[in-house]
Amino acid sequence: MGAQKSIHAGKAKIDVNVDFTHKLCAALMLHHFRNSGNPLSQIIGSLCIKHPSVFGGSEKLDVSWDKGLYDSNVLVAYRRPRPEWLSQQSFVVQHSISPEIGVHGFPVDNFSRSGSGGVNLRRFSAGVDLNEPASSHWSSTTSIKFEHVRPVNDDGRSITRDLDGFPVTCSGSPHDSMVVLKQESRYAKANDRSFSQLSLQIEQGVPVLSKWLIFNRFKFVASKGVKVGPALLLASLTGGSIVGDMAPYQAFAIGGLGSVRGYGEGAVGTGRSCLIMNSELTLPVNKVLECAVFLDSGTDLGSGRHVPGNPALRHGKPGTGIGCGYGLRLKSRMGQFQVDYAINAFQQKTVYFGVSNIVS
Repeated sequence: MGAQKSIHAGKAKIDVNVDFTHKLCAALMLHHFRNSGNPLSQIIGSLCIKHPSVFGGSEKLDVSWDKGLYDSNVLVAYRRPRPEWLSQQSFVVQHSISPEIGVHGFPVDNFSRSGSGGVNLRRFSAGVDLNEPASSHWSSTTSIKFEHVRPVNDDGRSITRDLDGFPVTCSGSPHDSMVVLKQESRYAKANDRSFSQLSLQIEQGVPVLSKWLIFNRFKFVASKGVKVGPALLLASLTGGSIVGDMAPYQAFAIGGLGSVRGYGEGAVGTGRSCLIMNSELTLPVNKVLECAVFLDSGTDLGSGRHVPGNPALRHGKPGTGIGCGYGLRLKSRMGQFQVDYAINAFQQKTVYFGVSNIVS
């Protein structure tokens, strides 16, 4: 259940989306790791304000706030008008807080769910995004940002160590700071019978000050979809690795919805490297309903022991996992609703609920 509303105030547009469905999903499948007496904490939704001409010269200002059950994100983006053949510049400021379940959470119920590790991340970033003009099937984005990361406990107090006494930052202080240069290239090609997508991301920590993080992080996502009669066969491969300075929260978390279904978030492993394979076959039942079967697998390539503090070993994560199952996809003008029933290698069953592509 939810409500959406668009309001026009002069040239500005305000989009509001409030969703109460998370309470039902949480009651059915989620392990509540934090209790709150505030009824507003059970509401998820978003607020977006868009202005097409802040100073009368087509400068665009977007302000958005997204609130989840345990996380929130505030984003402010300012875009100056530039000719189409030049890089489009965006000045972006972002602040978020989210629980670090994927790395510091601990698996429960034979790895089907993840409990809280008591570590949350407050992130602040400010920088510039440069969107290059698209060429053929390729597009790219370059950004340089300052990032400040401060781990906090469930009460919002700064911490330097997790529940087992191991550092949660790379510097050992209550926060990490870094300047990150990021390059992302995307390829997309589609026709009536198939589509192909490829995303390549490279992040480089720039040593502006001696105590700031120096690292190189690489990640790729390749996917292919092919029509087989009325059905669609989708396969994807995700991988990545990081070298240099590293805080535990930068590790690749394997397991959960969008990774290896059948496991809790990060319950398969957390490593300096990862390789995840997903395959799914969907068959339309009617115009709005599809059924699906899927098979997922993932591994940390034996790199879990190289993460500072080795949280995967301390929490008993296997490092490799396989999950399979079936699900339903319901399409509507409000977005796609997804329900998956999965089983992992430990014969433990998990149900996932998801909502994507909501439009206001």
